[in-house]
Amino acid sequence: MTRKLAVSLTVALLAAALAFAASTQMKHAPKLEGQAAPGVTKPSMGYDVHVLAPHLVDGKESGPYHHYCKTHTGDPIIVCLIYEDTDPNAILSQVEWIYAKSLTRPAVNRSDWNKNWHDHQVEIAGGRVQVLDMPAEEAKKVADLVSTTDGLIYHFHFDGKLPNGKMSIAQAVGHKPLSDADYKKSIEAAKMPKP
Repeated sequence: MTRKLAVSLTVALLAAALAFAASTQMKHAPKLEGQAAPGVTKPSMGYDVHVLAPHLVDGKESGPYHHYCKTHTGDPIIVCLIYEDTDPNAILSQVEWIYAKSLTRPAVNRSDWNKNWHDHQVEIAGGRVQVLDMPAEEAKKVADLVSTTDGLIYHFHFDGKLPNGKMSIAQAVGHKPLSDADYKKSIEAAKMPKP
């Protein structure tokens, strides 16, 4: 009987130790950290241009949002990873695709453009966009380049801290839908070679 009790106690202690170890490991799980080995490149590299701007999300002004942007091609095509703050552990809340007007205007119909896209020249002229973390002269160059583009923002919805699988198209504050005549003019202007 004592042997059976000793075995039962040993099993119970072992189970308790394993449960404790598992709970401790979960609390102190290793973070995914590290740096790429020299010469290794990754698509996540280069999202370094920091821009601050508010957005309309589901019809309500929110933000301002912190955009970390990377130029992919010289057209330009730019992608911004967007966060609600600058905390190093902030969760991605939006992505903005920024394309040259010469690419968007001829390819996107006016109804879709008015609903989903926005003109960065209008947004920047509204004074709500700030290019951060660089000298003023460099920030102006960034703003001048981006003013030649249109943007499309995907906003991800969460239930508390969990993404819920829903998303919506956010919009620039100050977005101005274009009339048919103005959109046709913008298509022609986008086709014109730049000086």
